[in-house]
Amino acid sequence: MKILLKNVHLPEECGYGLQSVNVLVDGNFIAYIGKDEPAERADRIIDGKGNLLSTAFYNAHCHSAMTLFRGYGDDLPLREWLDTKILPAEELLNEQRVYYGSMMAIAEMIKNGVVSFSDMYFFLDATARAVGESGIKANISRSVVSFDPELDVLTDTRIAEGVDAFKKWHKAYDGRLLVDMSVHAEYSNVEKCCRYVGELARDLGTGIQLHLSETQSEHDKCVETRGVTPTEFFANAGVLDVPVTAAHCVYVTDSDIQILAEKGVSVAHNPVSNLKLGSGIMPYGKMKAAGVNIALGTDGVASNNKLSVLRDMQYAALIHKGNTRNAAETNAADMIRCATLNGAKAQGRADCGRLAVGYRADLILVNMNSVNNIPVFSYDSALTYSACEADVLMTMCDGRILYENGEYTSIDIERLTAEAKSVFEHYFD
Repeated sequence: MKILLKNVHLPEECGYGLQSVNVLVDGNFIAYIGKDEPAERADRIIDGKGNLLSTAFYNAHCHSAMTLFRGYGDDLPLREWLDTKILPAEELLNEQRVYYGSMMAIAEMIKNGVVSFSDMYFFLDATARAVGESGIKANISRSVVSFDPELDVLTDTRIAEGVDAFKKWHKAYDGRLLVDMSVHAEYSNVEKCCRYVGELARDLGTGIQLHLSETQSEHDKCVETRGVTPTEFFANAGVLDVPVTAAHCVYVTDSDIQILAEKGVSVAHNPVSNLKLGSGIMPYGKMKAAGVNIALGTDGVASNNKLSVLRDMQYAALIHKGNTRNAAETNAADMIRCATLNGAKAQGRADCGRLAVGYRADLILVNMNSVNNIPVFSYDSALTYSACEADVLMTMCDGRILYENGEYTSIDIERLTAEAKSVFEHYFD
């Protein structure tokens, strides 16, 4: 199907400034961008009415089914939050609950302009089905924990679940669904397991998702007990020798940052979650200067309460200015890149994340005529500093419109919310 988006404005890197242009989508890809109308005839024409057409967002770190725990355990530090609230609640998870938790998360992300998410959780079949039904993209992974130094990695059920998911789901739904391996964190794994998962990911030709140096105590305890930082631990175990997305990285040394850069690790910056849990602020400027690929993640809603990359982008754009007392520490164009292209790169999606001919049509139309966006002197500035989730008028993934003017095209939202509420309300019964 060919869709022509007329009279739209683009982010500044596209080179059109404040001029309006036309964009043709042909099937899964962007086929034309220009001030003239393309020669090809479109099956559908959408008048953009001078609004902003941007690359959609990529959520580089998420636990989607944790929508089950939205608002559960608020205002607690990470370890107490995990030990007293989240881990006991996760013992009650099952296939049905993860499916509805994932579907509700996906519906929220689509509404907020997200077309792809990196997920680390359990019951991967349930999340995979939700991805397939909804039309979104995802990199899913089975979180592995291990505490026994004598662990038999060949019979461990967690590792086996991850491998089974890879065999069953990797590149499913025309490549929309990818499967990574995962080790939860340094503090929740023995070296033997980490080393094996790293080798497994290399052999399978896939990446790894993990948490890294989220809190000061996590970082310091690793140095105390292992004699190395968490980053050094993973590097020594060979984990960083494959494509890795490391979430958080709040407490990393200058040496750690160099390792991350040299190993090509993508860092998923989760500013809202880190702020809410009182964990701290990631050293964005140092990572950027070192050449680290910085993407944005929401984390799960239990530690964020919203699945909005737009909101995390706006927090990231502001907190580093205040933390360093330097207004130039971040800029709008870089923040948009973190939310789009860098996230696609972290997910290993080379033909995604850029509004350019030949790239996949992962697009959002954002209302520039809302009162909070007028006037517009820079479309990058408007998206980064003044737009809100309600301004997302359309979300397109691989050329397919999933959300338009308040309506879902792939999800029966009324049925979903009714069924999900029943599951959520009886979760602890």
